[in-house]
Amino acid sequence: MMPTITKITTQTKRTDRYNIFIDEKYSFSVDEDVLLKFQLKKGKEIDALLLSQIEFHDNIQKSFTDALGYLSYRMRSEAEIRLYLKQKGIEEPIIHETIHRLYQYNYLNDLDFAKAYVRTHVNGGNKGPVVLQRELKEKGISDLLIQQALLEYPFDVQIDHAKHLANKSIKKEKAISERALQQKLEHMLSRKGFSRDVIVIALEGVTIEKDEQEEWDSLCYQAEKIIRRYRAYEGFLFQQKVKQALFRKGFSLELIERYLNELEGE
Repeated sequence: MMPTITKITTQTKRTDRYNIFIDEKYSFSVDEDVLLKFQLKKGKEIDALLLSQIEFHDNIQKSFTDALGYLSYRMRSEAEIRLYLKQKGIEEPIIHETIHRLYQYNYLNDLDFAKAYVRTHVNGGNKGPVVLQRELKEKGISDLLIQQALLEYPFDVQIDHAKHLANKSIKKEKAISERALQQKLEHMLSRKGFSRDVIVIALEGVTIEKDEQEEWDSLCYQAEKIIRRYRAYEGFLFQQKVKQALFRKGFSLELIERYLNELEGE
C-alpha cells in the first residue's frame, strides 16, 4: 500500500507553512504555494518521485523567501543574492531557480540596481566615477551595465563635487606650502575616484594660491617642527638638513633662505 497523507496542519509560527503527516506520522512541511502546486490534501498518495519533486520545489520557495528578506533592506545585484544564498548553504540548482523566479517577478534588475547605486553616491557627493565603477564591478555588475549606469553622473556634476571636496580640504590645510597643497588635493581627488580631466578643471576653479604672508606663516610652522627633529646637528649640516626638508615640503628656496638667514641672525 502506497504512503498516504492522513493529516495536514498549519504551523503555529509560520501560518504560510503546513505540516504533512503520512500514515499518521509527521513527514515534512511545505510552503503554501507548494501545497497548492501539488494539490496536497488528505488521502493523496505520495510516492518517492513525487516526494523528491515536492522537496525540490519547497527548497526553491524557502530560498526565494530568504532572498526576498535580503532584498527588503535595499536593492541587491544578482551576484550579491547568489553569494548570500550560497553562504546559507543552499545548493546551486536551487539558487539558479531562485534567481530565475526573482527576475520573473521583477525583484532583480542589475541595470536598475547600478543606476540607483550611482544616483545615491552622486547625491552624497563624496565619490568619483572611478571608485563607483570599481565598487559596482565588485558587486558583480557587468562592464556594459556599469557604463550605462555612470551616465547618471554627468561631467559637470563631477566637477562640482571635486571642487566642493577640494575647498573642504583647503580649509583644513593651513600649514603646508602652496605646492604641497596642490599635490595633496590632486592625490585626494584621485583617491576619491575623479579622473585627471575633472581634477584639472576643478582645481582651476578653487583658490589654492597663498599670498606671501600666508606662505611665510606656513613655512615658519613647518620649520619649527623640522628644527626640533634636527636639533642634534650644528652649523652647515644643520642648515642643509632644514633646507632640504623644507624644500621637500614645497617651499621655495628664496623663502627658505630668508628663514634661515633670520634664524641665524637671532
